[in-house]
Amino acid sequence: MKNFNYHQSTEIRFGIGRINELAETVKKYGNKVLLVTTATTNPAFEEQYTRVKKILRDGGVEVAHYDGVIPNPTIESITAGAEIARNFGAEVVVGLGGGSSMDSAKAISVAATHEGSCWDYLFYKSPQPDPEKLLPVIAVSTTSGTGSQVTQVAVVTNTQERDKSALYNNILYPEVCIIDPELMLTVPAFVTATTGFDVLCHAFESTINPGTGAYVDLLAWEAIAIVVKNLPKLLADLKDIKAREKMAWADTLAGLCIANAGVTLPHGMGMAIGGMYPQVAHGEALAIVYPAFVEFTWEAAIPQFSKLARILNPELNAVTDKGAAAQSQNEICRFLKQIQLNKKLRDVNMPENEIEKLADQCMVLPDYEGNPRVATKEDMIELIKSSF
Repeated sequence: MKNFNYHQSTEIRFGIGRINELAETVKKYGNKVLLVTTATTNPAFEEQYTRVKKILRDGGVEVAHYDGVIPNPTIESITAGAEIARNFGAEVVVGLGGGSSMDSAKAISVAATHEGSCWDYLFYKSPQPDPEKLLPVIAVSTTSGTGSQVTQVAVVTNTQERDKSALYNNILYPEVCIIDPELMLTVPAFVTATTGFDVLCHAFESTINPGTGAYVDLLAWEAIAIVVKNLPKLLADLKDIKAREKMAWADTLAGLCIANAGVTLPHGMGMAIGGMYPQVAHGEALAIVYPAFVEFTWEAAIPQFSKLARILNPELNAVTDKGAAAQSQNEICRFLKQIQLNKKLRDVNMPENEIEKLADQCMVLPDYEGNPRVATKEDMIELIKSSF
């Protein structure tokens, strides 16, 4: 066995009905909370936000609500939330929602307590945030996909530069996360599919990342098997609470994986796509590039790709590892069709004349360097052409 490290500092509260513990959880850290969510334009969201605010207020917690979170959160949306936190005197930040809301909560914790904007504290910049200044963050996930409730990452977009990057520091782990599958029953089919595929990507990429180890492997393959079995079932019945529960668990496992191992080539590409074309959901971007990534990489990681292919199609247990791995692209494409995410970049209105520009952006984050086969600039252009 190779040496490995594993770190997790977030308290995980998992299960149906756990949202009712939110006020008690918050009060361990303070009595004034900034609730961070997307807008209340959707009636289902409004009902959920009203319920959560009632739980907090009935528990003796004073609440200010920032509902300005947007998909692919921007410097501006984070700054607006941070200003509300400062003016209110927030002692705790609760991120309620999917990855955008939970990432925003972490970034707001930084922006509300430090000079400058959250962009000044990206993973490669110095100095990093001061842990003594940060507001404690509690993450309440309402989708099953990003794993943000158990990671030290907050993804932010710089709209002026068309660049999507991240704050990444172990001090950004939420203090507590609440994962209540009941909160996920209103998630629509497209979001269920894109976030669900993101779970599979998180788990699989952690198995081929150089930072992987026995603990990550254990969690990752379990998460992948759960997604393959339960995501199609859930898309056939969005109210299936048992499938929601399974996907929430897979999301948590995969989040623990990427917090400790990390992602590879497709996530760097997906981040670049989201930065340049904010209308594209993160899981949607991954679905677009995954067939090209699999074809490009499988020969450099035959054990992992053969195992993935066999989970997707157990009939491949009868062939050699190389034979199974060689079929992994076909099996991924079949799965993407099954969950209605078989798309190309042209389908999300990417201009063809920006292929080389996107290739450059795909190489800004270091994720591609952790891939078993490292892409050159020419390789990246071909990957994007194949995905176009």
